[in-house]
Amino acid sequence: MAITGLGPHGERAVPANQVGLSDADADAARNRHFSVAVVLHTTMSDWAKEELAGIVATLGRYGAAVVEVIDCAFDIDRQISELRRLAGEPVDAVVSIPIGSSRAADAHRAISTAGKKLLLLDNAPTGMLPGKDYVSVISTDNFGLGQIGAELLAPHVAQGGKIGVLAYGVDFFATHEREIAFRKWMAAHRPDLSLVRGKFADVSQARSATADLLHTNPDLAGLFAVWDVPATGAAAAILDAGKTIPITTVDLGNDVAADLAGGGLIKGIAAQLPYDQGVAAGIATILGLLERQPPPWIALPGLGVTASNVVEAYQVVWRAPAPTALLKARKPRKNTA
Repeated sequence: MAITGLGPHGERAVPANQVGLSDADADAARNRHFSVAVVLHTTMSDWAKEELAGIVATLGRYGAAVVEVIDCAFDIDRQISELRRLAGEPVDAVVSIPIGSSRAADAHRAISTAGKKLLLLDNAPTGMLPGKDYVSVISTDNFGLGQIGAELLAPHVAQGGKIGVLAYGVDFFATHEREIAFRKWMAAHRPDLSLVRGKFADVSQARSATADLLHTNPDLAGLFAVWDVPATGAAAAILDAGKTIPITTVDLGNDVAADLAGGGLIKGIAAQLPYDQGVAAGIATILGLLERQPPPWIALPGLGVTASNVVEAYQVVWRAPAPTALLKARKPRKNTA
């Protein structure tokens, strides 16, 4: 699938599969024994675990040690504190996914000011520039993910229906891009539909935010949640209300995959490739440490997932057989041979 979104500064994406290390650079990296810290918004999600696995495996392949992994638990104050601490620690590079764009800028800038290489996942804090404040942003095409979410939901909503967007009410580039793309696709391809918005600041609020959206919009006919964990909360709220409203979301987490396979409320998923993104981040980190400036925005396309391909997509995304719960949930397909 083509990469449709632009980077934080309007950059055209360089596909991740076009970014690599020469044999000479690989040998040079192994001789340097770099040390790297990773700062994530969470380490608890399926996405984060695979992203981290890709980063760690790739850095290890090139002789770099991951000496710290920090779980900020979606707490921007914790992220700011940890970044300021890492600026004074003996690490060569930091890979971080900024939680808040503007508030997180100075703390991220402290890393590069301290002479360390800063690699960013998904978004760049406000005012930070590639080549000066950070090496590169490595991201899935979040704009493309929003388009996929819209395209997969549209067939499940009748003419003139109302769709809810369950948004992340935090200054976060990746989820904003998904929401913008979802709205633009619907405006272009389903102008008959009206859109309403609910938001949450913490994933634990997704269920109540959806309940509020249903209360004010009892005629809601569809829902897009900006990632899978809040989508599960949204599904619970919809079932609590005794309704059956189709949902699409982003990220092929185990819970939404099983719901999709079993014919539940989840009707489509725009999947990321977090391990592959982690690999790209690891390569970009090594390039930066060797003073080989990688592209300022490196991106990976999303993958559209429906009930018909969820098992195969799971294998691609997670590089493992689908779990038993997912296989049992899948409805049998007719053999057309």
